[in-house]
Amino acid sequence: MHGTSRKRGKQSEFAVQLMEKQKVKYTYGVLERYFENLFHKASAKEGITGENLLKFLEARLDNTVYRLGIAPTRSAARQLVGHKHITVNGEIVNIASYSLRPGDVIAVRERSKSLEAIAHSVAARTINKFSWLEWDANTLTGKFLNLPSREEIPENIKENLIVELYSK
Repeated sequence: MHGTSRKRGKQSEFAVQLMEKQKVKYTYGVLERYFENLFHKASAKEGITGENLLKFLEARLDNTVYRLGIAPTRSAARQLVGHKHITVNGEIVNIASYSLRPGDVIAVRERSKSLEAIAHSVAARTINKFSWLEWDANTLTGKFLNLPSREEIPENIKENLIVELYSK
């Protein structure tokens, strides 16, 4: 009978790995091809591949705008970036996947500071929660200090499953 709630057997190892990868993709709002390219870039870099992947995802401009509290969600942050409300080192950047480097200064454009969405998010913002970011509420600017370590990233992600999935 269709639609009845039957107990399913234990999920395969592949299913668990795939679900973890999908969770990360949806959390950060990235597509499959970009995610795969980022994974290969992370595996080519020295260090632990899973941690490198998460560091690259955290260094994206849309994610940093979200982490700074300029936008309430990652998709809202992506939209702010896309609509040219955000500058990096004084230059307007409208590419959400722009990869930030340590020392980059992220700011809200002067004419965008009065936007209701930005004002609400900044007002609701609490103290700086992330050690790799610096925030100045008066000027609405933030600084990307360094790539975060794995312990600093609050997402509940088992990156080793993603590495196992791609290493097949």
